[in-house]
Amino acid sequence: MALRGLVALALLVLISRFSSCYLPPTPSSHGFIQCLTENIPSELIFTPGSRNFTGVLVSTIRNSRFLSANTAICIVTVTDASHVQAAVRCGRANGVRLRVRSGGHDYEGLSYRSVRPETFAVVDLADLRAITITTDGEHWAWVDSGATVGELYHTIGKHSTELAFPAGVCPTLGIGGHLSGGGIGSMMRKYGLSVDNVVDAKLVDASGDLLGSRAAMGEDLFWAIRGGGGESFGVVVSWKLRLVKVPSTVTVLRISRTLEQGAVDAVTKWQHVAPTLPDGINMEVLVQGRQAVFQSLYLGACHHILPTLASRLPELNATAADCNEMTWLESAAFINFGNTNTTALLDRSTGRLDSFFKNKSDYVRRAVARGVWLEIFTNWLSTNGSGLLILEPHGGLVGSIPAGATPYPHRSGVLYNIQYVASWSAGDGSSAAMNWVHSLYDFMGQHVSKSPREAYANFRDLDIGENKVVKDVSTFHNATVWGHKYFGSNFQRLATVKGKVDPTDYFRNEQSIPPLLETN
Repeated sequence: MALRGLVALALLVLISRFSSCYLPPTPSSHGFIQCLTENIPSELIFTPGSRNFTGVLVSTIRNSRFLSANTAICIVTVTDASHVQAAVRCGRANGVRLRVRSGGHDYEGLSYRSVRPETFAVVDLADLRAITITTDGEHWAWVDSGATVGELYHTIGKHSTELAFPAGVCPTLGIGGHLSGGGIGSMMRKYGLSVDNVVDAKLVDASGDLLGSRAAMGEDLFWAIRGGGGESFGVVVSWKLRLVKVPSTVTVLRISRTLEQGAVDAVTKWQHVAPTLPDGINMEVLVQGRQAVFQSLYLGACHHILPTLASRLPELNATAADCNEMTWLESAAFINFGNTNTTALLDRSTGRLDSFFKNKSDYVRRAVARGVWLEIFTNWLSTNGSGLLILEPHGGLVGSIPAGATPYPHRSGVLYNIQYVASWSAGDGSSAAMNWVHSLYDFMGQHVSKSPREAYANFRDLDIGENKVVKDVSTFHNATVWGHKYFGSNFQRLATVKGKVDPTDYFRNEQSIPPLLETN
C-alpha cells in the first residue's frame, strides 16, 4: 500500500506539472481586477470604463498606427516593485497575461497591444522612475525602468559635468525598453552599448517574486535581460548602471551635403572611415531626400578632431564653423532640439498623435558600392521626401566585445547599422509609405549582412517573423526565423534561459523569447 501511495503521489505531481504547462486558468477579467484592487491602490488601476483610461493609454504611445489597436482589460500604473509583483500573481491566478511598457517606443506597439486575440493587461512603468547616483570609488546610478533617457541624462549632468551614460539620443526613450534590446548610442564606440554598462538589476519573475540582485537571479538570467528583448524573462524594475567619464567640453558637429555637393561620394567614403575613427568620436549619417547630414559627437574640443577629419574624410571639408562646443548634457539637448535647453530633456509628452511610421533595420559588414548609393539617392529618396535612412557606425569598443558577452551579437566586423523610416500623416499616404519602405528593404537585401540578415531587436519588426503558439507555449523552431536575425547564435542560449525561468511562457508577445523545452 505504501508503494502504491508513492506511485499515486508521483503521478499526481506529474499531472500537476503537466497541467501547469498546458492548461492555464480560464481568463477571468473580473477576478484579475478584483485581485488587483485587493493588493494595489485602486487609483493606480484604470479600466476601459475609467474616466482617464484613454489619457493614460495614449500618454506614451509614440506611433499613432496603434492608437485603436488596444484591447487591454486594464492599465496598472505601478509606483513600486510590489505592485508589479501583485500584477504578476493576480495575472497568473486569473489567466490574464501582461504587456509591460516604459517609454512606449516599441516600434510594433507590443508593449501595450496584442496582435492575436488575448486577454491581457498593461503594466505601465512610467511612474516607476527614481534615479539615484552613488559613489564608492566609481560612480553608479540605480535607475528605475520607467525613467526616460532624458531624465537620466539630466540627473547625471546636474550631478557632474564630467559624468555621462552611453545610451540613445531620443530623450523620451524608457530606460527599461532601451536596455532590454541593447542600447545603441552616440558613445558606444568609446564605452560600448548601454547594456555593456549594466552591472546589476532587480527583476520580478514569472512567479511574482522579486529577485533583488544579480546574485539572486543568477548569471544566466542576468546575461539574458541585458539585450535579450523585453517582456520575455520577467519585469526588470530597476537597473544599476556604470557611469562613464567625459571631458567638461564636448563638441557636436553637423555637416550637410546635398547630392550636388557630393553627398554620394561622402557617404561612400564614410562607410570605411567612420568605424575606424578614434573611439572618442561617433559620426552618424541621416540621409533624406537629396541630402546627407553628418552628425558627430566628439568627446573633446573642436581643434583636436578637425585635423583627423581633414585627413580621413576630406569630402566633408569640416571647419571650426561646423563645431558647437558645450557640456555633454547640453549636447544631449542640442542633438535633439538644436539648442542647449537641457530642461527640455525632462519633457515626457508624446507630442502629436497623428504621427504614423514604419521602421526596419539592417547591418552592413561590407561597404555598399558607390553606384548603389547613387541609386538610393536618385531612385529611392528622391521619390519619397519623408523617407529617412539613419546610419550608425560601429567599430571601437562595441565591435571588440565578444558576440556572446551579451545577447546583442552585432559586434566584430559590423561597419554600421541602417534604420529605415517611413512616416506619414493621418489618412495621408500610408500605403505608399509602407510600400516604399518594404520595397527599399527588399532592394537592400543583396547589399547587407546575410545568413542571417541581421536586425536590431530594439527596432522591432514583425515582418521578419512572429511566434507560433502550440499548447499555450511559443515554439522554439518557428521563433528561430526572427530570433537568429536579432540575436544570432545567442538565440538558443536565450531560449534555454527562458525554459528555466519561465517554462510556461507566461511573459510573452509576438516576438518574445520562446522557452526551449523538450516538447519543442
